[in-house]
Amino acid sequence: MTRMKLVTYLNEKSEQRAGWVQDGMVIDMQLAGAGALPNDMSDFVEDSAKYLPIASRLQQQFQLNAAELSVEQPRKAFPLSGISLCAPLPKPSSVRDFYAFEEHVRTARARRGLEMVPEWYEIPVFYFSNHRCITGPDEPVLRPRKCEWLDFELEIACVIGKQGRNIQAAEADDYILGFCIMNDWSARDIQRQEAKVGLGPAKGKDFATSLGPYLVTKDELAPYRTGDRYNLEMTAKVNGRLLSRGNFRDIYYTFGQIIERASEDAVLVPGDVIGSGTVGTGCLLELGTEVHRWLEPGDVVELEITGLGVLKNKVM
Repeated sequence: MTRMKLVTYLNEKSEQRAGWVQDGMVIDMQLAGAGALPNDMSDFVEDSAKYLPIASRLQQQFQLNAAELSVEQPRKAFPLSGISLCAPLPKPSSVRDFYAFEEHVRTARARRGLEMVPEWYEIPVFYFSNHRCITGPDEPVLRPRKCEWLDFELEIACVIGKQGRNIQAAEADDYILGFCIMNDWSARDIQRQEAKVGLGPAKGKDFATSLGPYLVTKDELAPYRTGDRYNLEMTAKVNGRLLSRGNFRDIYYTFGQIIERASEDAVLVPGDVIGSGTVGTGCLLELGTEVHRWLEPGDVVELEITGLGVLKNKVM
């Protein structure tokens, strides 16, 4: 089993480096492996079948040696408390976001006076987001200039670790490297305007997607697995106030079904990020502004998922 929390961090030169979290430390994978592992997470993901076993062996080797690693020159390990983490995969090859939680879809549509459409139960649907507007934990998120209705979305994402086409749902797990928290920031007023034309969401989602703080391997989440789902509690807070609570096991379409749909007549490649869509209660559009106003500069959004950590961002 390969149980790891993979990260991208900033070193003292503000350079992005790949590593993993272990015993309260961030281990630099390239330095720890004496060059056997890359210093960029995209490169690691691209050839994860080769690199994961090496990283796993190094993790076992360093279990009792973290204190020594932190004082070696060049240093190979750093206290997590003093490290700035980036998105674990800062430059994914693509971002697809699905719409897979029935409670969210039903409630959000009802808020707009719409009923469920039968087609939603026939196929899992998605849109492409901007894979070059990725933010990590504790990074500021800029509200679009023309947006007054800024919203968060509490989601889980998987990262593809192996290339495939026309993948069957029963085989899809073999193509998943791991999971992370995803915040699909949404400019609801811009989104509503463009939706009237019949396309989108696009510009309403174009400005930021937050990922992090870790890319957690499947084996790390094995204790929470129940059949083809995971029992993971999902919560969202704004300025410390709990607004959203759901569970990943309630997803209508599994990631197996999602990957089957995404790969239909299309190639998925390592580094593709696939979002689940918003969990029930997981956004302000669904909760209603009587529960909380739209987000404003200065607000802090904190998403937490069992086993995946906490993803926190401040609106600027």
